[in-house]
Amino acid sequence: MSTVTLDGTKVLVLTTNYGTEQDELNKPVAALREAGARVTVAAQRKEPVLTVVSDRRPGTVVEPDATLGEVSAQEYDAVVVPGGTLNADRLRTDDQAQRLVSAFAEAGKPVAAVCHGPWLLVDSGVVRDRELTSYPSLRSDLENAGAKWRDEEVVVDTSGGHPLITSRRPGDLDAFSAAIVRALEDRAA
Repeated sequence: MSTVTLDGTKVLVLTTNYGTEQDELNKPVAALREAGARVTVAAQRKEPVLTVVSDRRPGTVVEPDATLGEVSAQEYDAVVVPGGTLNADRLRTDDQAQRLVSAFAEAGKPVAAVCHGPWLLVDSGVVRDRELTSYPSLRSDLENAGAKWRDEEVVVDTSGGHPLITSRRPGDLDAFSAAIVRALEDRAA
């Protein structure tokens, strides 16, 4: 068992206010907090985040801590992008979300995305020549953006100046969350 804790580590989670897959938001947040990290959920608006289950059924309501415009990559050690088809489709075209992801990558900080979340990575310009995974329907989008797609529960690529951590679906969240915690522990060690 690791002796490194994430006390003092700050993680930013980016989301829209509707359509984020419930577990893809809540499980990584819980795992990071359990490891000692301070997690900030930033949404497009300072309104409740209405999550969904399987893109169809209403999920839990999450109160955001901030808006995308109120945060900067300089304040945090890593960024996490949950999926949910509607969330990811809206987030990928959000200029503030794109700038945040790009700033984390340029600063050499971990960037993590699950399921449909890698759509934002494509539009932020951080996937070219990187290995990653996603929900299978994004494979062509990622390959067309220059990424090498792998069908694995979690892919950690450290080749491009910053750790890129990706996962496929809600069933992979334990491995995804553990990979984020490990990447942050490695940085803290």
